[in-house]
Amino acid sequence: MSKRIALLAVVAALSTGCAINQKVKPAERFADKKICIISNPAVRDGFMVSFKQALETKGYVAQPLPATASIVDCQVTSTYTANWRWDLAMYMSYADIKVYNGGKVIGEANYDATRGGMNTGKFIDADKKIRELVDQLFPGGAGL
Repeated sequence: MSKRIALLAVVAALSTGCAINQKVKPAERFADKKICIISNPAVRDGFMVSFKQALETKGYVAQPLPATASIVDCQVTSTYTANWRWDLAMYMSYADIKVYNGGKVIGEANYDATRGGMNTGKFIDADKKIRELVDQLFPGGAGL
């Protein structure tokens, strides 16, 4: 019996801090169907591709802008950052998307598996996670 308790204590200790967090504050409604996305050259190109496609699926016109663009270059603008890590396989460990209207933050989606530890839930398909974040960030789609 004491071996079982010891084993459970070890498993509990190892899984503590193995959290994956996701927070989304949906974007406030806006009339524009165009969303400009400021490129982030520090992030894998595939992120921009997935992000743009997810927005277009929601009915938006996604216009990429260079990294030097400002959040006020378009009425509605978005920025993003993401990181990948290696732990038996490459996985997206962090993603953050912000949406601005007239330079003011109106929505944000954040996925954080940096403290995923032994949690195998961190091995997600990045494309699906980006689509999920966009779906939650823009629940009604364009013009709704």
